[in-house]
Amino acid sequence: MKLLSNWVVFFHSIRFRLVLWFSFILALVLFVFSMFIYYNQAMEVRGETRYRLARKFDDIIEAMAGFQKQSPILQPSDVFMLVDTNGKVLFNQGINTSQDVVGLMGQVKNAQADEESYESSQPVYWIQNWQDKSTEYFFIIKPVAISGQTGFAILGSPFDPYGLTSRLFFSLLFGSLLTIAIASGGGLWLADRAMRPVHAITLAARSISETDLNMRLNLAGKDELAELANTFDGMLARLQVAFDRQRQFVADASHELRTPLTIVNLEASRALGSKRTVPEYQRVLGVIRSENEFMSHLVHDLLTLARMDAGQQRLEKKPLDLSDIALEALERLESLAESKKVSLEAGELPETMVDGDRQSLLQVASNLVENAIKYAGGDQKWVRVETGMDGTIAWLRVTDNGQGISPEHLPHLFDRFYRVDKARSRESSDEQGGNGLGLSIVDWIVRAHGGEVQVDSEPGLGTTFEVRLDASEKRD
Repeated sequence: MKLLSNWVVFFHSIRFRLVLWFSFILALVLFVFSMFIYYNQAMEVRGETRYRLARKFDDIIEAMAGFQKQSPILQPSDVFMLVDTNGKVLFNQGINTSQDVVGLMGQVKNAQADEESYESSQPVYWIQNWQDKSTEYFFIIKPVAISGQTGFAILGSPFDPYGLTSRLFFSLLFGSLLTIAIASGGGLWLADRAMRPVHAITLAARSISETDLNMRLNLAGKDELAELANTFDGMLARLQVAFDRQRQFVADASHELRTPLTIVNLEASRALGSKRTVPEYQRVLGVIRSENEFMSHLVHDLLTLARMDAGQQRLEKKPLDLSDIALEALERLESLAESKKVSLEAGELPETMVDGDRQSLLQVASNLVENAIKYAGGDQKWVRVETGMDGTIAWLRVTDNGQGISPEHLPHLFDRFYRVDKARSRESSDEQGGNGLGLSIVDWIVRAHGGEVQVDSEPGLGTTFEVRLDASEKRD
């Protein structure tokens, strides 16, 4: 059963189909080539036979002038007959049966009926089987003068006395079959060798699992299969990064949710453990509400990122003023800034037209301003928002006077759940900190708009986030 299954697989494989098509095309080419060679050889043999027969005919007629009964020119395999105008056979050689005589006499009557050939004494040629239909003969019939009267002479000779055409036919047939057999075997070997990388890719794909994406083909070469293998390796690398990111994402989300859930559980257990005063119950409920708000915000951001990754976040781009977006973000976060004792400053906000989704860009501006409010520092905390144009590039800039960010942390700012240090984490249960997703959302939205986010920060001097987008072609 296994052997039968292997044969079934082989007959359905690309290797077999490649060899089959290769053999078919080769057989077709060999057939056309062989037919061309055979036809040319047959025409050449026919021409030579016709020329030889005409020369022999003239020699025989010249030798038999005066109606000699014997002719040394005739060969044992030749057929010769003289007939007068009345159809009487005057001489024959090699004609042993009356049926053969009748057949040749029929050709004589046809020649007599052909007045043009009869009058012009033109020869008539034809080919027919002779000697019990086993040998092909070339015949010639021509009017001749016999004892002062017009008669007919018929001469026949083997079409191919040496069997050149038959030998050529079998040589071409045997050579073609042998060539096809050798080419098919070589084609099968080449196809098997060429398909080895595909087989290696198949085995690798079967052995790869979600927990083991480290396998690589590393196929050397510059052909199409090597390119396919390199593409497969690149796909595995991207999958590995995606799975690692997913595992890290799940682990970070679980870690972020575990802390508020633990706090809620502890506070609720403490409140239910014994009777408390009204202020104590109020404090517990305040802590629970604060943690609930944090978890709601986290879940909302997680769902937002999930929709973005799945391509479900649709952007309806329309011409809009980036300055209006900045002003609306400042108004929305004014109360938060007052509670943090941070001064919000609106810098230069000229008309800055871009093509974008208003709600998404408002979320970008709000996240950046909220992030700046959280990390503004010094005696006089402030956050400044500005917009402007740089040629064909529109920009939105948010600056704070916080402690800044060390250079080694800048490349990872937009990674999900990335925290620079303790200053950028939730330090207590009564103060809501960031969840590490805001900047990731900002980066995704800006890239979806074909832009980029740049960060300029120095420890102790503050941080500036700059969003750069293509300016809209529709400007007032």
